[in-house]
Amino acid sequence: MHIAALILSVLLAVAMLQSGVMKFVRPPWIREFAEAVHLTTSQLTALGSLQIAATAGLISGIWFPPFAIAAAIGLVLYFGGAIVAHLRSGDRNMLGATVFLAFSIATSVVLVLDIPPA
Repeated sequence: MHIAALILSVLLAVAMLQSGVMKFVRPPWIREFAEAVHLTTSQLTALGSLQIAATAGLISGIWFPPFAIAAAIGLVLYFGGAIVAHLRSGDRNMLGATVFLAFSIATSVVLVLDIPPA
């Protein structure tokens, strides 16, 4: 199970790093998503910072697993909130948030199951 936890953590970290950096770079497609859910530039920056922090937690969790678990659970909350924001704004384009939510849940479960017995 340790290999699965490691692979999922690294893949989720790479995805969050890319997504977080895009929130700083702000290409046109990111600005369109942000406008659809009524996000300001400062909110977009804060969300990108959270994703980059989660990346750091997932990677440092390779050596200290509680960091990865906390980061993955934080991402479950992050993407749960993203789906709520999409629903509240009437934007039905939430495929990315749904996929990342499922990915974060799977990673969280595998990381928790990977904790060695006491």
